[in-house]
Amino acid sequence: MNILNRLTVIGGGSWATALVKIFSESRVSVKWHLRSPAYADHVRQQGRNPNYLSFLQLRTDHVDPTADLEEAILASDYILFAVPSAYLENTVAGIRPEWMENKKLILSIKGIVSGRRQIPSDFLGQQFGIGADDQLVIGGPCHAEEIALERKTYMTVASGQEALARSVADSITVPYVKTIVNTDPLGVELCAILKNIIGIACGIARGLNYGDNFQAVIVANAMREMRHFLRAADPVERDLTHSAYFGDLFVTAYSEFSRNRTFGQMIGRGYSVQSAQLQMSMVAEGYYGVEGIYEMARRLKVEMPVVAAVYRILYDRISPFVEFRLLENKLV
Repeated sequence: MNILNRLTVIGGGSWATALVKIFSESRVSVKWHLRSPAYADHVRQQGRNPNYLSFLQLRTDHVDPTADLEEAILASDYILFAVPSAYLENTVAGIRPEWMENKKLILSIKGIVSGRRQIPSDFLGQQFGIGADDQLVIGGPCHAEEIALERKTYMTVASGQEALARSVADSITVPYVKTIVNTDPLGVELCAILKNIIGIACGIARGLNYGDNFQAVIVANAMREMRHFLRAADPVERDLTHSAYFGDLFVTAYSEFSRNRTFGQMIGRGYSVQSAQLQMSMVAEGYYGVEGIYEMARRLKVEMPVVAAVYRILYDRISPFVEFRLLENKLV
């Protein structure tokens, strides 16, 4: 018998779809909230998400789609948010706080809540009065596309309450996913945001025709920036060589599936931010994440040259060519 029997998933993108696949194939009953009744009907009838990973056949016997947010929230004690950070505030606006009473909150959002410059766990915790002991974070390293293809994946389930993290991790029984229990949810969440920013930096370098040698230098420097940032933001002992930290960074920096890397590559080739966003059918979380992380780093007095370069290119509209020539002199 599964420890986690029922789960509500909020979000209709590729990552939410991959999570629905994992849990439903683990025989967890998934109530899946989709923003459109037409999308919910399509999933119910066809067993496929019409917009993302549409080749993926889902288990309709363990997936119950709905466009009714109240119905979705009240159906389960565990509520998993897997919406892009840019849409989180609008999604939450439709949820009444009393619906979330006595719920466990699972987050798998790899960005900053735009406009508020808050990490998702802080934002949702404040909105619903859910403390850290009732929150979990699901992290990588993993791409939705590889989960859809059932390629071997290591997934991190993090909570300050180890027993809570283990109960969710143990409910995942599909053979292509190995779960890792982690007791550092804040570190996992922050690294998931940071790695998307670095993914954009690597993409910009590729778009500017820098090679693998230079990208290796960017990643090495980014690892140091992440270490300094985490030490300043949350000074606890953590081994960043674990897959939830640097492993997640590597897959985003190097994989062709990385939407942040793709977004950065378009910027490096001369696309404007708006044009690059319009060309992509998925959100590049690093675009929203870099604004919040840049401000946090300034407040914490942490030097982060790679993050600062990405911020200036995306928000100050500095030429990627000019900014990366300056960055060259700051890397070691």
